[in-house]
Amino acid sequence: MTSENKAALVVRGGWDGHQPVEATELFIPFLRDNGYDVRVEESPKIYADSEYMAGVDLIVQCMTMTTIEKHEFEGLRAAVENGTGLAGWHGGIADSYRNNSDYLHLIGGQFACHPGKHADQRIGEQSDNYVPYTVNMLPTAADHPITQGISDFDLVTEQYWVLSDDYIDVLATTTQKVRDWDPWNREVTSPAIWTRQWGEGRIFVCTPGHRVEILQDSNVRTIVERGMLWASR
Repeated sequence: MTSENKAALVVRGGWDGHQPVEATELFIPFLRDNGYDVRVEESPKIYADSEYMAGVDLIVQCMTMTTIEKHEFEGLRAAVENGTGLAGWHGGIADSYRNNSDYLHLIGGQFACHPGKHADQRIGEQSDNYVPYTVNMLPTAADHPITQGISDFDLVTEQYWVLSDDYIDVLATTTQKVRDWDPWNREVTSPAIWTRQWGEGRIFVCTPGHRVEILQDSNVRTIVERGMLWASR
């Protein structure tokens, strides 16, 4: 690593359906073009290496579900508290390490479900959960460096219903409609894009990003790229 470059750590793995390798490879050239030396790890074990983590400016995590050991999580949290940025999309950050409630606390929002199509339309594929929905930008998004100039946009993919707290700074939301077959009887609005300050560190989360084709959407890709740079030390 050269002295003038920043250090980015990509941690990827977990459920293959989210294409953790292909998805992160989409953004690694962008990081390198922006002056980062990029290290890739296939598990959260690296988080326990406090000496290495102290020099990391940005963590990009794409690790759906799986588990994290207590000392690994403590290393991650300490790095963020000391100024390392943490960024990610979809289940790679908002549905990681369900075994660790402190991780959920760190992120501030947790995937709960993605209501899909009617049972009669399901074919047993990931597309069973693809629905059309809108990402609604909030007024605070207009001047934020992550979302400036981006208007509401539509996607057809998984729509995350997120459980969250009010310490997150929400830039965009999405509203789950009530359909004839749903058990809930009023619309539910969830954060779709948010940031969080934790100690000296910044956290960025974008819930769209189920697969590479969604990350290649011009709005999603721009938000993720800006979000990584914003979160970085």
